[in-house]
Amino acid sequence: MNSSPFRGRRIAAIATAAALVFAACGSDDDSSGDTTADTTAAETDTTEAAAGEGEAEPAGDGEVGVSLILKNLSNAFFVSMADSAQEEADALGVSLTVAAGQEDGDTQSQIDAIEAAVARGDAGILITPSGDAVVPALESARDAGLYTIALDTPPNPADAVDITYATDNYLAGQLIGQWAAGTLAGEKATIAMLDLFNDQVVSVDYLRDQGFLNGMGIIEEVDTSGNGNEPATGSYSGGEYEVVCHEPTNGAVDGGRTAMETCLAQNPDVNVVYTINEPAAQGAFDALTAAGSSDGVIIVSVDGGCDPGLRLVEEGVIGATSQQYPGAMATLGMEAIKTLADGGEPPAVTEGLDFFNTGVALVTDNAVDGVESISVAEGSEICWG
Repeated sequence: MNSSPFRGRRIAAIATAAALVFAACGSDDDSSGDTTADTTAAETDTTEAAAGEGEAEPAGDGEVGVSLILKNLSNAFFVSMADSAQEEADALGVSLTVAAGQEDGDTQSQIDAIEAAVARGDAGILITPSGDAVVPALESARDAGLYTIALDTPPNPADAVDITYATDNYLAGQLIGQWAAGTLAGEKATIAMLDLFNDQVVSVDYLRDQGFLNGMGIIEEVDTSGNGNEPATGSYSGGEYEVVCHEPTNGAVDGGRTAMETCLAQNPDVNVVYTINEPAAQGAFDALTAAGSSDGVIIVSVDGGCDPGLRLVEEGVIGATSQQYPGAMATLGMEAIKTLADGGEPPAVTEGLDFFNTGVALVTDNAVDGVESISVAEGSEICWG
């Protein structure tokens, strides 16, 4: 529906983001344009000064090189990010190198790709960090003069990169939590939490998880030490609740299936399932179906991809999902590095946040009073834009 009011707001938001992305970050120094990523030892101090001011330089042959380093290329979310980055690179005349881990959590492959970007003399790096182990390599890349941008997942600490382009993951969790609470209409919530990891702490993981719990009215503050520290029982905004489990999925279908099977073994009466993303949601539904327990279970998720995400919402597998926009993350990040390489200003964070917010919207065909949402049809027009 081209007349969708949300579509108009989304287009306006992207236009505003494109304008803001090149706003100054407060550096007035005019650094030399001669510094390159393959600087000699005698030029090290100049390179580090340029990196500190957000300067990015083209490779030695004059061509601007950018590396996009993803968690994996098995998840359609990251594939769409790569597609958008390549399209923008072609439009800008940028040489793009795409690398990825074998799966979520494969930090060594990402470290190898960061080191290759430095050796190649790239102007910058766009990365969806798989874990804290990549931080020293990112810091080394910045020291070498590369402008580093995190996409989707901020590193820990967040200032290990120059800026992050991401969904407000806490808000994404809040929206599906509010929707689930409203849909329950006072019924007891027996909740399964299907997270990303249980062996490392990643912000996208605990922000979505705890945003959901906040939206349900279970917790008030974020616990940056990780998930699973909320009271196991108590009251949510509509009635009583019990958190049955926190299980890792690695953001994959098979991980979601295994996690759901584990949770059902602990309590077969689960009626609310939070999932870190839509592949995990599909796996959870498969496990519930195999156990004959899928009827009446509310599954909520985050991503809002065209397929399978919105298809699963349309089919009723997922009740509601928070849609994010990886294409905008990649496109705006690419533009920022090219602008810097051409002598422009570094990007600025969104006012009131410590990252650049690329937007989020709740998608469902079963709206809840008081929770703003868009339909599957509306979400399909803009999915992963």
